[in-house]
Parts: sequence; C-alpha cells; structure tokens
Amino acid sequence: MNDRAALDLLLSQGPLSRTTLGHLTGLSKPTASQLLARLEAANLVRASGTTAGRPGPNAQLYEINGNAAYVAGLDVTPTRIRSAIADLTGKVVGRYELPTPGRSAKGTVERVIKAIEGAAGEAGLNRANLHRVAIGTPGGFDPTTGRLRYATHLPGWHAPHLLDELATAIAVPLEVENDVNLAAVAERQIGHAQESENFVLLWGEEGIGAAIVVNGRLHRGATGGAGEVAFLPLPGTPLVRNVGRNNAGGFQELAGGEPVLALARAHGIKARTPESAITAALATPGAGDAVLSEFAHRLAVGLAAIVAVVDPELIVLAGGVITAGGERLRGLVQDELADLAVPRPRLLMTAIHLDPVLSGALQSALSTTRDEIFDTASSPPIS
Repeated sequence: MNDRAALDLLLSQGPLSRTTLGHLTGLSKPTASQLLARLEAANLVRASGTTAGRPGPNAQLYEINGNAAYVAGLDVTPTRIRSAIADLTGKVVGRYELPTPGRSAKGTVERVIKAIEGAAGEAGLNRANLHRVAIGTPGGFDPTTGRLRYATHLPGWHAPHLLDELATAIAVPLEVENDVNLAAVAERQIGHAQESENFVLLWGEEGIGAAIVVNGRLHRGATGGAGEVAFLPLPGTPLVRNVGRNNAGGFQELAGGEPVLALARAHGIKARTPESAITAALATPGAGDAVLSEFAHRLAVGLAAIVAVVDPELIVLAGGVITAGGERLRGLVQDELADLAVPRPRLLMTAIHLDPVLSGALQSALSTTRDEIFDTASSPPIS
C-alpha cells in the first residue's frame, strides 16, 4: 500500500525527494528509503536530479520511469485513424495519422496495425514494446454479440469476429470503447470532471452524442448504446422512424452537422463545415446572433431531456462544432437550459482541446496498465 501510494504521488506531483515523499506518505526516512530502493529495483522509479536553491545540502529527486511501459491509443472515424503512443507517465512520444478514404469494408485489421506501427515507429518503438492498446470508435460494441452497433457509417467495423481478429493481430491486451465515452474518460482523468461523480459529456460535430458517468463509472447500457442521443425524439423535428436503418434521429436532425449548416445558410452565413459556420456566426453581428441563439436553444432542448433522466451535477460541452461557439455559446445554452429543466447542473466547455478521444484512449489504457504494473511490481514475493 505504501509503494502504491508513493507511485501515485510521484505521478501526480512530479519529482520528489525522499524527505518530501516520506512527509506526504507519513513514512519514516528509513522506510521511505527502503520503498524507493524497491521501486528502483523494479525499474518503476529513477533518480532525476537534485534539489537546488534551498538551505542545506541538495537532495536527490526521484520520478516515475516512463520507459517502464508504453500504451497506444487510436481514434477511428470513417475518414481517418489517429494514433498515439504514451509512456507510463502519460507523455506522448509518438503520433501518426492514417487517412482512410472511400467506403471499403476490407482491410480494417491491417489499417489498425499500420496506424499503431506508424505511431510506434515515430517513438522509436515497435508493437512488442506496448503493454495495452485502446481504440475509440463511433457507436458501441454490443457486449453480448461483440458486434458494432449504432455506427452504420463506419465501414469495415461490423464483421462478427472483428474484435477477436484485432486482438490476435495486435497481440497485446486490447480495449475498444465508444469515442464519446473516451472523451469523458479524458475529462474525468485530466479535465473539468475530476471531482464529479455524476456528469454528462455532450459531443457535437457532424453527429451528436453523449457520454454518461454515474457514480464515477461510465454507463454503457445493455447493448453499449447508452449516450446515443442522436436518436432521441425531440420537439422541433418530424418523428424519425427506422432510426437504425436511416442512422438518424430527432436530436441529430435538430443539432447535427447538416442542420447547423442549414441554419447558418438560412441566415445568410455561408460556410463549408458546421464548425466554420459557428465560427463565422460569432463574427457576424445580427445574423450570427440569431444562429447562435437558435443553436443554443436546440442543444438545450436535447439536454433538457437528458437532464430530466440523469440529473447530473455537471455537463461538459465538447466536439468541434460546439466548442467553436466558445463561452458565448455555453452561456446561451446555460440560460436556455435553466428555462427548460428543473435541475441546474453546471455547464462547462471541455478542458481537453487536442483530440479528446485520443486523449481518452491513452488515459484509459494508462489507468489499467498502471494498476497492473504498480500492483504487481510493489507486491512482496510469496514465500
């Protein structure tokens, strides 16, 4: 327990001296010294310089040895796969982006391997150096069948044995998770939701999605479909039937990428993407104000339905289209939601601005890897 506490402190607070580590853990100097010797022998801790600029002799500093383990994270969309490698401290040491144009359903496993090896190569590593891989995709894999659901727009990922094929090819522990859920993992680990046990992350880009965290745990649902709020029937749009076949629903038709573009054009704002439409609205008095107000209303309508069921303490707004609106859009959504829902959760824009899905994949893989390595390495041998 002492070893694990020390490792967690070194992760969260950076290089520490033996004296400081002993003070923070409540251990005596001899015990702290023995602890550090064990962790150095296990290759988990290394010396990293000395203190300077303080009275008395300089003290040796210790830090987590990032080279003790590496993990890979992938963010998969229909048009590209982004990958990254992080060491045990969470430092990103390699990145790679693989374009995936066209609609081919073949070669999914090969593309994933190429993306992993591309990031590993940039880091000067290979797949054999990896301890775990985490992949984020749209939709969710049904835990009873292992097949991807809620993402008909992602070709090549619906084969019945795809997860087994990926696990065999990658040859290290693999986890696959909904992309918006991973954005919530990033927010929970290193963002605004670190102190929140119950929160919702609303994602807005071409599609609308949500992640739901209840009592500190992701709520995935019976089929992996919890948070697929694009299919939520809402006032202001015609009722959509055969939603699975059409891959559309009320919230998507109200606040998805295409409706945002149509809203901007209706007010004379021309843009090529939904994100640039919101950016242009911010810079266009009059017409832009109307676009932002209507978009905020549409987001608040969907959020009101979610809040009535989940009652979160916090809502994190994320995704390129929503975050393009910045604090101005956040304030408009907050005000509108206050009129539409009885609970009054806090609304914040995401703190994760550089590929939240990829960040979440790395954080998820790191969390499990640290548990496995720290708990194993710091356990006394059985005699």
